[in-house]
Amino acid sequence: MKHLLACAVFATAAAAPAAFAQNKALGALNSLLGQQAPATLGGLLSPATPAQPSATPGQPGNDLFSLLAQSEGTIDEAREIEIGRQLAAVLLGSKPLHPDMALQRYVNQLGRWISLQSPRAQLPWSFAVLDDPGFNAFAAPGGFVFVTKGLVDQVDEAELAGILAHEITHVTQRHHLQALRTKARAGLAAQLLASQVRGSAAQQFVSSQMLALGKDLYGSGLDQSDEFQADREGVALAARAGFDPYGLPGVLQQLRTQAPDNPLFALSLSTHPPAQQRLELLEQAMGRRLDALSGKPSVQIAQRLKPGKR
Repeated sequence: MKHLLACAVFATAAAAPAAFAQNKALGALNSLLGQQAPATLGGLLSPATPAQPSATPGQPGNDLFSLLAQSEGTIDEAREIEIGRQLAAVLLGSKPLHPDMALQRYVNQLGRWISLQSPRAQLPWSFAVLDDPGFNAFAAPGGFVFVTKGLVDQVDEAELAGILAHEITHVTQRHHLQALRTKARAGLAAQLLASQVRGSAAQQFVSSQMLALGKDLYGSGLDQSDEFQADREGVALAARAGFDPYGLPGVLQQLRTQAPDNPLFALSLSTHPPAQQRLELLEQAMGRRLDALSGKPSVQIAQRLKPGKR
């Protein structure tokens, strides 16, 4: 295992082009999820129903910034999914999906199997690989999880399972949703000011707020307590799904050796607690209780992608 997820955002486009990019990216993702998933993965995984959008784009209140900033009380699941759908579209608009459809189906199937073991199995979970050489992974509310091709190239199946389980936990615990809501409410005054602007200028202003919101969140990272919880529960979730629970700790062991100025790891190191601290807290939480589930033979992802293995 070489690398850990870094919850990275790639959204810096201008507001007007972003709307076109979002629609195109969503179409690509929907096309991907419409592909027939493999019936099994090493005899372990089973097919899942493709995710469906929770709302129709363009309906009143569907703007990400508006949904977050104007909502009161608890955001229901349908609105959570719509928030995640829009944020995922922003991210997909800046980094394309990797063209290897066999790899996409494999990661989507693997992630769905793990998500079925989570406390929110009913979400329309979607997993995809971005065509990017960096070593990153991130999630959006409602069940959208992405990893980069650079990350996938450096991990085995158990390690990838640990990373996906970590990101799934962020979603099940609504970590990003809570952080987005806090940031959006802080920007509510700016949105109210924009409401005095008419026509396309107002739409561009709100769209730019949406882009800035996502960029700020993924650039600054989640609270340390959220990351520690995702580590603890992610390890347990990966084990419950049948994978070696030491996949994620193995990632952390490698991460702590990386130089802070390494461009491939700079964002991960700056947006996550120190790897050594995470390892120590995981050791306290795990003890030796999961040792009986460890020691499974390593399965390389390339091995899963061979003809007849999917």
